[in-house]
Amino acid sequence: MTQIAIVLYPGFTALDFIGPYEVLRNLPGTEIRFVWHEAAPITADSAVLIVGATHTFDETPAPDVLLVPGGMTTFQHARDEKLLAWVRRAHEHATWTASVCSGSVILAAAGLLDGRRATSHWMAVPTLKAFGVTPVGDERVVVAQGSGNGLVTAAGVSAGIDLGLWLAGQLGGEAKAKAIQLAIEYDPQPPFDSGHLSKASVATKAAAMSMLSKDLMKPAQLKATTLLLWDQAIQAARARSGRRREKLPLG
Repeated sequence: MTQIAIVLYPGFTALDFIGPYEVLRNLPGTEIRFVWHEAAPITADSAVLIVGATHTFDETPAPDVLLVPGGMTTFQHARDEKLLAWVRRAHEHATWTASVCSGSVILAAAGLLDGRRATSHWMAVPTLKAFGVTPVGDERVVVAQGSGNGLVTAAGVSAGIDLGLWLAGQLGGEAKAKAIQLAIEYDPQPPFDSGHLSKASVATKAAAMSMLSKDLMKPAQLKATTLLLWDQAIQAARARSGRRREKLPLG
C-alpha cells in the first residue's frame, strides 16, 4: 500500500491539491490522507470550500509520498514549527516529497530545498531566493537533483495536475499514468494563451497582480510574509557571522 499524505492548512488553494489528488487516487493500492494538526474541517482560501483533514501529523509519521499545496496563507504556515518538523521527518522516509504552487516555500522553510532548483507560483518564485534556493520560473515541474530522497516542485495551481501525472508515472509506470490522463480527459486546449508570464500582456499581468493582491495585501498576510523573510534574513546573517569567526586566526 502506497500512502500519500497531502497537507491541508487553513487558507489552502483548492486546485493545488484537488488536481494531483484526482490523478493519484486512481493509482491502485494507494491510500490518500489529508493531514493537519488535527482531523477537522479545513477552510480553503475562498472562505467557502471546506475539506476535512482525515489524519493528524502524529498519525502519519512516514508517508511514501508527501505533497504540500500552496495558498494565500502559505507564508504564515511556513513559520509553523510543528508543521516544518513533521515535513522534515516525513521527508526522511518518503520516496517523493512534492509541492504545488507556493507550497515550495514551506519545503524551503523546512530546509529541504537548500542549494537546489525549485519552482513555485510566479508571484512566489522570487521568495525562494531568500532560502538559498535556485528559483526556476519557466518549468512546470522541477525535479531537484542530488537530493537523496526525491524532491519535486510544481508551478502555480493548475500545474498540480502535471505534477500528479508525473508522480503517477514514477509510482505506477508510464502506461498507468497515460491511462489516468485519458480517464480524467486532461488534454489542455485553453481558449487563451496567457498562462505564463512570458506570454501575458502587460495589461493581463497587471490585472492578475491586482486580483491576487486583494488577498496577499491583507494585514495578516503582510505580517506573515514579513516575519518569514525576517527570520530567514536573521538566520543568514548569523550563518555569515559564524563563518567569519571560523576564519579568524587563533591567538
